[in-house]
Amino acid sequence: MAILIIIVFVLGYAAIALEHPLKIDKAASALVTGMVCWAIYVFSLSGAGHDITHIIEHGSDGSGGLYHHMFDIANILFFLMGAMTIVELVDAHEGFAVITDRIKTKNITKLLWIICIITFFFSAALDNLTTTIVMVSLLRKLIKDQKTRWMFVGMVVIAANAGGAWSPIGDVTTTMLWIKGQLPDVPNIVMDLIVPSIAALLVPLAILSFTFKGEVQRPLKQETADHYLNPTTSGERLTVFILGLAGLVFVPFFKTITHLPPFMGMMLSLGVIWTITEIMHKGKSKADKQSLSVVSVLQKIDVASVLFFLGILMAVAALQEFGHLKTAAMALDTAFGGNIFSINVVIGLLSSIVDNVPLVAAAQGMYDIAPTGDFAANGHFWELLAYCAGTGGSALIIGSAAGVAAMGLEKIDFMWYLKKISWLAIIGYVAGAAVYYLLYL
Repeated sequence: MAILIIIVFVLGYAAIALEHPLKIDKAASALVTGMVCWAIYVFSLSGAGHDITHIIEHGSDGSGGLYHHMFDIANILFFLMGAMTIVELVDAHEGFAVITDRIKTKNITKLLWIICIITFFFSAALDNLTTTIVMVSLLRKLIKDQKTRWMFVGMVVIAANAGGAWSPIGDVTTTMLWIKGQLPDVPNIVMDLIVPSIAALLVPLAILSFTFKGEVQRPLKQETADHYLNPTTSGERLTVFILGLAGLVFVPFFKTITHLPPFMGMMLSLGVIWTITEIMHKGKSKADKQSLSVVSVLQKIDVASVLFFLGILMAVAALQEFGHLKTAAMALDTAFGGNIFSINVVIGLLSSIVDNVPLVAAAQGMYDIAPTGDFAANGHFWELLAYCAGTGGSALIIGSAAGVAAMGLEKIDFMWYLKKISWLAIIGYVAGAAVYYLLYL
């Protein structure tokens, strides 16, 4: 059974990667993979005489079973749905025009640098997932050609993951290390990781700058009947844009203050923005209110991407319950003789294949916080783990939440990303790791 679940995961992963040749939506492949993996896990335990109900509720070791994983996954899914709804609501009000109207350049290289720098710092303040959703929406307003836009979106994924790695609220893995005590000192996290993270972005950005030439063509503003059915004043556009951005920024502060899961803050933000926009448009006609309402916006949410998240995270959770991830972490420790640099670099690359959250969780369970040395609180092992787990996922489009969101929103082909973006992401990842090594090891 232990081997069978790995085979199912690999086959499911291959089906996701070959989505276009197979003509099977990646969400369907992910759902089948996730559910079959859990069925195999349950069958393996039922044959050994375990109480299945107890296993489902508490796991084989009592640390948490299916319900525990579903709680963690639900956090991500509701967070994603809330962020997507807020972004779509801002878009429905043409709120992104506040930024796009101020970006005048059509020079492809200048635009690339502007977008990547904005993404890098947005990701540190928000998180890499939310930032990617926002930036993809912006790029749709700035770039007409799909392939050109895909290149920009690929760089947005790299920039978002790099920007999130050095902030305790920018990436879920850095947040985990911060909350659980491996990296308790926030200023220390920022100071030690910002330079390697900048390198992870600047190196691929510089390479791409030499190949990008010419100007981008912007999409024409559609002055259609739909446009006139969705009238918004400049004041309303600015108000909703500020509300949306403030709502997203509010989430990490809400979590810090209340210690409640991030999706709670996201849902609170959505509820407040929903209420304010309802009051804002109460004097408009029924047709106008309908097109600008959250109810209307909810119909535009990419549910397939949400279900893809559910499936792939369930599959990874099943591997975690089987102990495969823990075994892999121990094997790494043995193979590299405890060399923290090599272990973390490999973990980072593995995070592009399987989710970085359980990998970091496995590392946290494998290594105790030592009184002194590399494994002490704020030690080099934990810092490098935060960087590698945060940026290594950029190597594949399904290796990070930012990549998955971009894939769902822009329908980017897995193989296209592998050919065009992966090598840039890997070069940047290695460059950042090398910078950290030279500075601190």
